[in-house]
Amino acid sequence: MTLFPNMFKGPFDESIIKRAQDKKLVEITIHDLRKWGLDERETVDDRPYGGGVGMILRVDVIDRALQDLKLKAKNLKHKTILLDAGGEKFNQNKARELSKYEHLILIAGHYEGVDYRIHKHLVDEVISIGDYVLTGGEIPAMVLTDSIIRLIPKVLEKSEAAEFESYQQSPISNQLLLEYPQYTRPEIYKNWPVPKVLLSGNHKEIQKWREKEAITKTKKIRPDLISNLEK
Repeated sequence: MTLFPNMFKGPFDESIIKRAQDKKLVEITIHDLRKWGLDERETVDDRPYGGGVGMILRVDVIDRALQDLKLKAKNLKHKTILLDAGGEKFNQNKARELSKYEHLILIAGHYEGVDYRIHKHLVDEVISIGDYVLTGGEIPAMVLTDSIIRLIPKVLEKSEAAEFESYQQSPISNQLLLEYPQYTRPEIYKNWPVPKVLLSGNHKEIQKWREKEAITKTKKIRPDLISNLEK
């Protein structure tokens, strides 16, 4: 649900997301919030009570839109999510959780935000994609959509592609790690060689090397993920 539906034309019309739609594995519908606007000008916002800059999306407009959209989901496992900088930070575990739902409604906030009664009464969750502020919730909605859809069965041609990647729990150390380093041809480039263990064909040693490298990489870049691992 958005005030700017044209922003979504590119990201959902290419690559894996497009193929998922073509295969009928997922259906994405972009709803223009102004369809539920109040008057001839299709008004969806108003000035904040108490003063302040900017405009606030109205609770009555969002409520009317949700009532219509939820009719299609009443017999499905569904969830309504507001994208807002003040929400819970999105992560891979949340993406996996949301990929189990049959119907998701994503509300892209805009302007100076939305009436807080929407947070309290109309949505199931409020999600942020990071500790920064964007011009609206459209890009966060794209981020959620992409990260969720790729986890739906049969969307990725090789299912293991979603099993061995960053922010997955390691089967060896049981830690949440970044993905181990990857290499391909040429074997040597500008005197930068591929690690010998990867050329050995010894899968047990390769697995041990990948685990070690994943831990080293995570400690360096995201030590918060393994703060309970012995340094």
